[in-house]
Amino acid sequence: MRNKLIGIGILLMWLVSSCTESPMFDKSYSFPSNKWTQTVKPAFKVAITDTNKLYDFTITFRVTTDYAYNNVWFYLNTKTPDGLTAREPFEIKITNPDGSWAGIETGTVVETQLTFKRRKLPKKGNYYFTLEQGITNETLTEVLDIGLRVEEVKK
Repeated sequence: MRNKLIGIGILLMWLVSSCTESPMFDKSYSFPSNKWTQTVKPAFKVAITDTNKLYDFTITFRVTTDYAYNNVWFYLNTKTPDGLTAREPFEIKITNPDGSWAGIETGTVVETQLTFKRRKLPKKGNYYFTLEQGITNETLTEVLDIGLRVEEVKK
């Protein structure tokens, strides 16, 4: 009976995990020696095939618990399929005003996300997203990686 219950549990876990859809795009850039210099600009190419759908964009920023600042400023540069460009500044809070971690802490890693929900893109084709660090210091230390995930909004 016990083996039967374990088998049913494994089957249910497999069914639940197989029903979860993968994001249409999910890539990250790992910083060598955990340093993000101003000259390093992680870039991501996202192919959009349906302009009628809505998309959620999530930027994930991971640092060590030795990260020296309470936030990070960065620029999101976007280039559309027809060559139009935009440059927008954004802030990700790493700590709360009381000094606690704003993101999820696992051991010595803190992961914080910034999400743009329900965005519609006007043109089919490749969109290029480039991230530039916008802190006045030349180099940010204790930065592990930064990533971009794009998911279709399901109705």
